[in-house]
Amino acid sequence: MGAFLDKPKTEKHNAHGEGNGLRFGLSSMQGWRVEMEDAHTAALGLPHGLDDWSFFGVYDGHAGSRVANYASKHLLEHIVTGAGGAEELRRAGGGPGGGGGTGTVEGGQGTSPEPGAVDAVKSGIRAGFLAIDEHMRSFTDLRNGMDRSGSTAVGVLLSPHHLYFINCGDSRALLCRRGRVCFSTLDHKPCNPREKERIQNAGGSVMIQRVNGSLAVSRALGDYDYKCVDGKGPTEQLVSPEPEVFEIARAPEDEFVVLACDGIWDVMSNEELCEFVRSRLEVSADLEHVCNQLVDTCLHKGSRDNMSVVLVCLPNAPQVSEEASKKDAELDKFLETRVEEIIEKAGEEGMPDLVHVMRILASENIPNLPPGGGLASKHSVIEAVYTRLNPHREEDGNGADLEDPW
Repeated sequence: MGAFLDKPKTEKHNAHGEGNGLRFGLSSMQGWRVEMEDAHTAALGLPHGLDDWSFFGVYDGHAGSRVANYASKHLLEHIVTGAGGAEELRRAGGGPGGGGGTGTVEGGQGTSPEPGAVDAVKSGIRAGFLAIDEHMRSFTDLRNGMDRSGSTAVGVLLSPHHLYFINCGDSRALLCRRGRVCFSTLDHKPCNPREKERIQNAGGSVMIQRVNGSLAVSRALGDYDYKCVDGKGPTEQLVSPEPEVFEIARAPEDEFVVLACDGIWDVMSNEELCEFVRSRLEVSADLEHVCNQLVDTCLHKGSRDNMSVVLVCLPNAPQVSEEASKKDAELDKFLETRVEEIIEKAGEEGMPDLVHVMRILASENIPNLPPGGGLASKHSVIEAVYTRLNPHREEDGNGADLEDPW
């Protein structure tokens, strides 16, 4: 699980879409890991007539990609089934066929959810997780131990009235409202008192912050080696497949939701990521590009893991600003000039390597760097100038020479 490449693989998988008053973009990159074990889901409009519902998820696999890939394709159907089917979700979401209640969704569509319907959705989400986990246990390679993979899962289910945040493991989701982090999920780590108590009650231990000294997460799909304690139910095992589910009423001030695996959160705090995404949305309406910038920035901040991010923009998301775009262009021009000056100053001493250039820039007080991203977010600009001035240099693996110089 801890094997690394000599150089990071920086090719990205991208997708984007628009519907239900939402726009989304996503990016995933293998990075330094020997294998790509992440997967994702993006569904604008759900089957069985749930056209005004949407679902997004990120799955961070470990010890293989089997569980993550299967969950990305089938978790949603288990959630819909667990929630009692499409008709029950319509009652919870309001809208045509929902019945009951009064009031309207922002924008004038749909009726309010029926009493108790929100709790029914939350229970259904939990039931869906337990069902898919039990279903995958029957797969031959997972049952006989030939495949020991597992996966975290973080997602958001959007109804016309609510955001249902879903978390199982240490991937994370956040909601930005009024320019600030309004909500974020809590990572399920073995050292958390509640998680540690369950692990110990199941006969396990927490060593070096891992379940039995091995697994770094305390909740996950799969990982059946940790789910075989006799006399204990599925949510009482060393590793639990039960998600935590939080519902938040949607508000006109909601800006965006970010779902990401721990390869992102290892090097960015909630606040840093929120500020960085907001700043990039003010200079680009291309959500794939914003996600790519986030992934690249985390690579150059030192992340060694697979990286996946889904960005879901709500109607009040930041818009491209002429002023912000101008400042960003001026910053790029300033950095280009500084790189040229640093190389020119080296003169007869020879061309400095890129790490040396980055260290000089990191020591300077450069104004207007993107909040949360800093100099790392401008690596591509700096490298482009450096390459232009030194076209015959050896390839450095798109970041392999940048062992966190700042």
